[in-house]
Amino acid sequence: MNRVGYGAMQLAGPQVWGFPDDRESARRVLRLAVELGVTFFDTANAYGPRTVNQLIGQALGPIPDGVIVGNKVGAARGPDKSWIVDGRPETVRRQVHEALADMGTETSELTYLRLVGDTPGAHQDVPLEESLGALVELRDQGLIRRIGLSGASPRILARARRMTPIAAVQNRFNLLDRSGVQVLADCEAQGILFIPYFPLAAGRLSDYHELTGPAERLGATPAQIALAWLLCRSPAMVVIPGTSSTDHLRSNVAASEVAGRLTGTEVARLTELVDESKAVLDRPTSPARSHR
Repeated sequence: MNRVGYGAMQLAGPQVWGFPDDRESARRVLRLAVELGVTFFDTANAYGPRTVNQLIGQALGPIPDGVIVGNKVGAARGPDKSWIVDGRPETVRRQVHEALADMGTETSELTYLRLVGDTPGAHQDVPLEESLGALVELRDQGLIRRIGLSGASPRILARARRMTPIAAVQNRFNLLDRSGVQVLADCEAQGILFIPYFPLAAGRLSDYHELTGPAERLGATPAQIALAWLLCRSPAMVVIPGTSSTDHLRSNVAASEVAGRLTGTEVARLTELVDESKAVLDRPTSPARSHR
């Protein structure tokens, strides 16, 4: 698997709602990603809702061999465009069937269950055994090949693994926020892919010299350095930067080559930007010191 994937959220309309103004441009980005060797795509029923999955089906269907689309279920959108965690079994089952229809495929290569472990202030009243159990049933029926978790705590990951093999975990983790570090360590130990969301810190990367120094030396962008650091930080990591721009897509994919050119000292300085020992799962962390 190419460890630089593609996060499809930005292909929706404003506020991740509806279709984008230029649907063909969105489909063109998806097709180019495959041409550039991207083999992992990340999406969710809640993006649009459903419109991004429909664009993926239109652009890539039938999904090429060797390409994995990871789709999140268990989250919905309110009429005010709010984000809602909804792990009720009936919601999980419905969303799996909707995603298969939207992407024009009979089987999901990877379906994540959205949880609330890394979301400040969120609550989930549905027992894991019910929500995850619905995915296990669908896997046993042949509708899902692999099961993942999104927003998992170490405790929930351990509970989930007692029910079923877990192929991937998607939690918040980036250069400025290491709140998912313990889950990352558990994934490394258990051979589980770790897919950080907001890999570019939601656009908050700026003038940290730990980024700009290597960028200048390598003729790269700070964003490429941030992605390259993630790839160096752990062999379990698969990054999913999102963009609606073909130029940015090319730049993001090139981060895998940049990763091989970072020095050990540069990687260490980037890692030390945040004190990972103080990371708290549901609380975004901040740089240990300012280098702006």
